Amino acid sequence: MSVSTAALDPSVCAPLPVLGQDVTVPLVTGGEVTYAALDYAASAPALQRVWDDVAAYGPYYGSVHRGAGYLSQLSTDLFENSRRTVTEFLGCRADDQVVFTRSTTDSLNLLAAAIPANCQVFVYETEHHASLLPWRDAQVTYLNAPRTPGQAVETLERALADRDPYGPALVCVTGASNVTGELWPVRELAAAAHAHGARIVLDAAQLAPHHPVDIAELDVDWVAFSGHKLYAPFGSGVLAGRADWLQAAEPYLAGGGASRKVARRADGGVDVDWHTTAARHEAGSPNVIGVYSIASACKALTEAGFDNLVAREQELVSRVREGLAEVPEVQVLSLFGDDAPRVGVISFVVRGWNSSHFAAALSAEYGIGVRDGLFCAHPLVRTLLGSDPQDPGECGAPEAEPGERSLNAIRVSFGAGTPDEHIDRFLRAVTELVREGAQWKYRTEDGRCVPDRGEAAQV
Repeated sequence: MSVSTAALDPSVCAPLPVLGQDVTVPLVTGGEVTYAALDYAASAPALQRVWDDVAAYGPYYGSVHRGAGYLSQLSTDLFENSRRTVTEFLGCRADDQVVFTRSTTDSLNLLAAAIPANCQVFVYETEHHASLLPWRDAQVTYLNAPRTPGQAVETLERALADRDPYGPALVCVTGASNVTGELWPVRELAAAAHAHGARIVLDAAQLAPHHPVDIAELDVDWVAFSGHKLYAPFGSGVLAGRADWLQAAEPYLAGGGASRKVARRADGGVDVDWHTTAARHEAGSPNVIGVYSIASACKALTEAGFDNLVAREQELVSRVREGLAEVPEVQVLSLFGDDAPRVGVISFVVRGWNSSHFAAALSAEYGIGVRDGLFCAHPLVRTLLGSDPQDPGECGAPEAEPGERSLNAIRVSFGAGTPDEHIDRFLRAVTELVREGAQWKYRTEDGRCVPDRGEAAQV
């Protein structure tokens, strides 16, 4: 998977307008500053275009698939048109289904519930927990973290060659790491899976907001992603791909909408005829606004030109990496090496700093929002930090006091709505904190490192 390095046209590569771009936050040192949202990998700010589209639809809100009234019919059309928009955005094949879910986690749990009996699942230890943990009823093989894209393919090929060749198998892999931002060799992994009779699902939660995702081109069987990472608000997600396993499985949720016909039997029981379309796994009243927001985001990114968005983001990635490289105390985490292509997600540790302390100082003293912790990818971060699996540390701030070494990391992430000034402020803040120290004292409270409101540091 290549990343565009085409020359930028400033007229079409300005940051896309997002909500919150003018929000100011207080600093412990006094005054206020415009908030620098650099935690896109957790939840990206909603595009202004998406918010405006949802607001325009708001007065016409109605229940879908169930009403004869005008607003219900309008909402049903909007819901199904949104499905077609997502289908086009993902380059789905003619017989693929697009199922709307709550999130990437929900999508992968849905697929896990739909895999055939005796299915063998292969998943790298480098996955986000949303991809690592759903396969509880399957025979799971966890693959060690590869150190090159080629090694990732070789590891998978060896594992698949050793499996029972007659049973169903599924490979689950990320498109871009939520820890390092590195792009994985998805097309090559798909080819390896199919050569050994296995299927593959792509966790595109971090890939779809930063890079085009085409199911047919990548030759993956399913794709999962979340709206809240794709510049859309609300709790919505997508599982798109092959229909056969989904049609053969029991509905993910049993209830209205998933059932086509329900009748009482003479013995007092109930016979149910379930839908074979995507509705089979969309029981209950759907999140119409969330679905529409995803479709609006897909349109906005397409119309903005993904090549331009990718090229601008790559300039930001280069600036961040070059800026961090000038601070010897900073170690950027990587599986595949410094030259590996990546999206706007970069994690690092700072020698002599507790990661929670550093992130807290970025927020309290500079108005910069980043993430610290293990990023719901505990095995991967521990591997990158060279820590023992039993060492302390969790998904969130550690219990270590400010100044103590922690087994967590700091993650900065950005995207289509990030202004240049936010990147400049971040790099300046990192340099100042490392060279001059924090201006304020901090303490641990309920597992979080927070500024001590009464005391500035003696510097």
